[in-house]
Amino acid sequence: MKNYAFYMTELNSLEKREIPIPVPEDDEILLKLEYVGICGSDVHYLETGRIGDFIVDRDFILGHECAGTVTDVGANVKNLKRGDRVALEPGCTCGQCKFCKSGKYNLCPNVKFLATPPYDGCLMNYMAFPANMAFKLPDNITTKEGALIEPLCVGLHAATQGNVRPGNSVTILGAGCIGLVTLLACKAFGATQIIVADVIEKRLNFAKRMGAHAIINASQSDVIEQVMALTGGIGTDIVIETAGSDITLSQTSSIVTRGGRIVLVGMGSDIVPYNFSTLMAKEADIKTVFRYRNLYPTAIRLVAGGNIKISDIVTHEFDFEETPKAFLEAIRNKRDVVKAVIRF
Repeated sequence: MKNYAFYMTELNSLEKREIPIPVPEDDEILLKLEYVGICGSDVHYLETGRIGDFIVDRDFILGHECAGTVTDVGANVKNLKRGDRVALEPGCTCGQCKFCKSGKYNLCPNVKFLATPPYDGCLMNYMAFPANMAFKLPDNITTKEGALIEPLCVGLHAATQGNVRPGNSVTILGAGCIGLVTLLACKAFGATQIIVADVIEKRLNFAKRMGAHAIINASQSDVIEQVMALTGGIGTDIVIETAGSDITLSQTSSIVTRGGRIVLVGMGSDIVPYNFSTLMAKEADIKTVFRYRNLYPTAIRLVAGGNIKISDIVTHEFDFEETPKAFLEAIRNKRDVVKAVIRF
């Protein structure tokens, strides 16, 4: 039994190395990884070496969307046992600060989040992790689906921040992985008109197959005009921006209906021109999203119950040995790769 990990050694370079198999501490499990998803943040770190103030300054392990099988447990672990299949929530918070104690632990300033410098990620065969952040998967959920629970939680949090309710109309700007899981979340929450806009036709076709009621190719049509035509000129109750584009962010105030809600998920430029006068005349709310909180059990139940078919977002699958190839494909073929996963 050996443990290997892929290290980012420099920009656009990954190297496989043998590392020790960790011994779980009293409150930890030892997990044999089976699937790891490639997130846009992983690709961004590999391409640029940083996201905002988070800078890769040493050899670094990527990956934070993961699931696998428990192979050992620490002395204090009672809720899990060897052989259990689990999905990991990748952020371990302090539990003591104001934000943790108020339930908003995603805002904890002391969070240790996988693959966010200085903390290594999970692209390895075996890893130890706190048992209280490992969520057991029902028999009818695969570990491949378990690795997709993490991005699904982002979509669920976006829908929650937008207060999506049955009968609502929603525009989602961006049909990448996060846009698609947001679409799935809004469907599960009962939205009855979901419009998705993007510039990549393949992603729009995915959105249509996954339940979007209308799609708009923003490279061929004016998104604002199209949304107004589809909504009788009033816009949608909720607008969720997932693309992280200055253009789509600027469109949100024009698309949202009076008294509606805007949710910002995508991370774009630090400073963006924005028409606040249009927004103020509508008395619309703006909410932002930073990861998620208290949603892993809900996400797992929604997938287990058949309410959300999360595996539909996967377009590419690679073996662990093909990890460098997988990342190269994600970098060079962004128009076709909607979601890639690595299989151990």
